[in-house]
Order: sequence, then structure tokens, then C-alpha cells
Amino acid sequence: MDLIIIYYIWATLLVLANGVAWVATLFALPGTWGMVAMTALFAWLVPIDDGRGVSWMTVAVVAGAAGLAEVIETAAGAAGAAKLGASKRAMTLAVVGTIVGSLCGAMIALPIPLFGPILGALGGGAFGAFGGAFLGETWKGETSDESLAIGKAALIGRLLGTFGKLLVGAVMFMVVAVDAFF
Repeated sequence: MDLIIIYYIWATLLVLANGVAWVATLFALPGTWGMVAMTALFAWLVPIDDGRGVSWMTVAVVAGAAGLAEVIETAAGAAGAAKLGASKRAMTLAVVGTIVGSLCGAMIALPIPLFGPILGALGGGAFGAFGGAFLGETWKGETSDESLAIGKAALIGRLLGTFGKLLVGAVMFMVVAVDAFF
């Protein structure tokens, strides 16, 4: 088989794998770092030849973007709850609730074609963040009103953080796809 065809098969697999990793961010999984790892592996295994390949500069840009995505997600997720005085326990349980809620939400919405699992993961993660923060504050001995306010802030922060991380991940996806194919 011609080497050019083999290259484009591998480049297509890289882009598809990065798409799967990007979707994984909805499940509170480290999809952006998966994109960095797969892009770096591709750059290492497939040297640039006749203008085809992924440069190490692209790997560096994607790694920097992944770091930025983490900062955005963490800052948005914790800022509202911390502003209201959330405890470390509430914030930790909000993160655990996000992961559990994302997975459960995706499974519940699995029968809905195409976007069901994605929306289920997003909603489940947000409500998991709410539940975790609410539980943490209630466990600490806060009143229902205070726990509800902190839970609501965690829910909104989780949605904003996920949206920000998805936007950065989409840019990462496009940067890699353009470098691999053009």
C-alpha cells in the first residue's frame, strides 16, 4: 500500500480518537489530556514527511490548551461555591458527585439516540456536583438554605466549567486535525 494512503489512514484514526477523547470530557474524564497524549504519540511515531505529519509545536500548543482547559474548568467549578464559603468537603464531594452523576446520567439517557448520553452526562454531572456540594455542607452542619445555595453554585459552576473545557477541547481538536491533514 502507498505510504501516503497509510499516513492518511493513521491521521484519520488520530482525529477520530481525539474526537472520542473530546467527548470524554463530558463524563468528567481527562479527555483533553488524552488528546495531548495521542497527538504526541502520533508526532513521535509518524515523522513529518513531505509536509505531512503533526509538528511538535502543535503538540506544545495542544498541551498548553489542555492546561488552560483545566484552569477554566476548575476555576468555574469552584469559584461560585467558594465565593459562598463552601467547605473543602463540599467541593471534594462535588467533584465525586460530578463523576458519578455523569456516568449515571449517560447510562440513563443511553436509549435516546445520538445526543442522549451526552446530555445525560452533562446534566448528571451538574446535578452530581449539586448533590455532592449539598451533602458536604449539610454534613458540615450548615442550614438547608446555605447548603442549597452552595449546591446551586456548584451546579452552575460545573456547567460553565464543562462548557469552557469543551470549547477549548474543540479548538484543540481543530488544531490537530488541520496540522494532520493540511
